[in-house]
Amino acid sequence: MTKLGYLTFQRVATARLLRKMCLLALTAPFLTSVAMGLATASERENENGSYAIGLWGDLPYSDVQATIGVPNLIADMNSQNLAFTVHDGDLKAGNATPGSVTPTTCSDELYAQSLGYFNALKAPAAFTPGDNDWTDCDRPSNGGFNSLERLNYQRQLFFSTPYSLGKRRLKQQVQAAPYVENRRWTVGKVTYVTLNVQGSCNNLCDVAPDPEEYAARNAANIAWMRETFSVAKARNSAAVMLVSQGNPGWDKSDGTRAPLRDPKTLAETDLNPDGTPVPDGFQEFLVALRDEVIAFRKPVAYVHGDSHYHRIDKPFLDAQGRRLENFTRVETLGNNAANGTNDVHWIKVTVNARSREVFSYQTQIVPGNRVAVPAP
Repeated sequence: MTKLGYLTFQRVATARLLRKMCLLALTAPFLTSVAMGLATASERENENGSYAIGLWGDLPYSDVQATIGVPNLIADMNSQNLAFTVHDGDLKAGNATPGSVTPTTCSDELYAQSLGYFNALKAPAAFTPGDNDWTDCDRPSNGGFNSLERLNYQRQLFFSTPYSLGKRRLKQQVQAAPYVENRRWTVGKVTYVTLNVQGSCNNLCDVAPDPEEYAARNAANIAWMRETFSVAKARNSAAVMLVSQGNPGWDKSDGTRAPLRDPKTLAETDLNPDGTPVPDGFQEFLVALRDEVIAFRKPVAYVHGDSHYHRIDKPFLDAQGRRLENFTRVETLGNNAANGTNDVHWIKVTVNARSREVFSYQTQIVPGNRVAVPAP
């Protein structure tokens, strides 16, 4: 080959190589995202249509729920077309079960079991921690762990990336460390947020209350919640859904399941046996939430577990005692371990940003988990 011919060949080969390198650079991120199974929801996705999501929590609370009930529930969710699912906390019962064959203390095996559940879901799976899987881990029956260490372990296992869990992944906004469990995302024109709000007085009572931890986390929760409403307003979101574990109590109607509080001031009215006030881990948060709900004006749903009584109602009042019409409380099913899989079911929420109320709810009774009345 002549020198001129070689130089021409070299220029052509170099140009071809550069084209291949550019093509590889353009396609590599796409190939990587496909390989990882990432599904990123955008603000415009489903903007003019409806979609469905699944809500569940306070599960599993027994061996039969862990080995039969939850797998049945996951299969039921996987049989439907869901944009994503959310578990609102409590990966176990409040106390371990002696002689159980599945993990019921706050051991690492408990969280590994839960990770397996979440990653078995076809749809992206969001999660917020519950008191039974961190604040109550210091109970002797749960292994006598350090509660904050167990929360930090969950942060590493479940919340180490800006993505959800599940076979498909959903990209989320993440609050600054250490509160990486607090997430926010938008699907269509609806904004969703998780908040680490707990039962057991929000870590102000039980075996080893931690006022310092509570104060810092409560401030972070309020800031994240307020920021979420600001984001929703800026995006012109049609609605906001908040998800946490703890039932803070809303009024004086249900002292058997939640703290009693003055519905106008939102101050807790419960007393200890010695007549001293029960520590109130929720009033400051509830006052801030009420302000945001009123200012937002559009539909707001607050999803929680904790008190094990499935209901969808409107318990939130303003300072004058008037019901907040745009606010809906949604409590998921769960627990009822004494009756096996009797309450191992979930809630399907249809979301339509073009409808007036945006959210509509349908309890999904998993056929294989029915106990009192067999499936037809």
